[in-house]
Amino acid sequence: MLISLAEYAKLHDKSSDTLRRLAGRGAFHTAQKIGRNWVLDSNEEYPVQKRSPKNGVGNTRATVVSLFSGCGGMDLGFVGGFEFLGKKYPKTGFEIIWANEISPAACKTYEQNIGSHIVNADINDAIDQMPKTADVVIGGFPCQDISINGKMRGIKGERSGLYTYIVEAVKKIKPKIFIAENVGGLLLKQNEYSLRKILEDFNALGYEISYQLYRAVDYGVPQTRERVFIVGTKKGLPKFTPPQPTKKHPITAKEAIGDLEGLAQNEGFSHIWSLANVSGEQGNRRLLADRPGYTIRAECHGNIQFHYSLPRRISMREAARIQSFPDTFLFPCKLRETERQIGNAVPPVLAWHVAKSAKRIVSE
Repeated sequence: MLISLAEYAKLHDKSSDTLRRLAGRGAFHTAQKIGRNWVLDSNEEYPVQKRSPKNGVGNTRATVVSLFSGCGGMDLGFVGGFEFLGKKYPKTGFEIIWANEISPAACKTYEQNIGSHIVNADINDAIDQMPKTADVVIGGFPCQDISINGKMRGIKGERSGLYTYIVEAVKKIKPKIFIAENVGGLLLKQNEYSLRKILEDFNALGYEISYQLYRAVDYGVPQTRERVFIVGTKKGLPKFTPPQPTKKHPITAKEAIGDLEGLAQNEGFSHIWSLANVSGEQGNRRLLADRPGYTIRAECHGNIQFHYSLPRRISMREAARIQSFPDTFLFPCKLRETERQIGNAVPPVLAWHVAKSAKRIVSE
């Protein structure tokens, strides 16, 4: 007989939050999600984690606290267990135990695809709710004031100064490693002060700090997106070694979205597109079939790039593909909000490669 997760929790004297995390990781054979609620067979035995004779932790995963989580692109990459364009990206061994995002719509997407551990609140209000310990802290702090497509105010801008909450989280949690992500524009000369200040604040935490520019296209993302990852590791642990590029030949736009050309609009699959006319300021670009897609932006106001062969702009599902979201990742929002969430996200495939490098340190 199928019963709710809450009923199963009472039967086994466990918390509902713990069971939701287990269900989300596939620990139950009969668990299934109906709407927003989990149900499972009342006769299924509670999963027992086996202990490893080496370190006594067995299948216990390395824990992660996530800030500025958005719809969950970076978190999906850190957890792994998804498929993109026929390639599998296995589970990494990380478990997100707490995440925070201010946007209710992004939280709705996150909860549907990743888990109910997302806290919808302003980071200023939520930071005191964080767990006291975790192995890793991650966060893609807002970049609009640093991006070349933004207002270029640097960290003095209202939003990009929010990186200080990642600093505060690291102070409180003292993880083995932390990872902060931002736009490639952080390395531009006009952002020299911002970069120096950010590095000074992170260095003051007593961690070994490194940073590197990543070209997403080098890691199996069909997009010319560039992002900076700042990594701090506790002294005494191995230094972080960036993942090596995996692609000599970039995935082209046609390889990424060509199979969707004949598909009719489908709102449930987010295969819907903006009808915005050509704009004199932005949105005039057309994808090239034999090249990777251009950077997917969050604030393009419907003026997303045009399809390489069809007389329309690309759909939200095509944009999600260019960002390396698997087709199983669903966006329960209207077009404009979906566009914003996809554009703000860290490509999951790129995040997966960074996570694999981070896992080697946490496992020490």
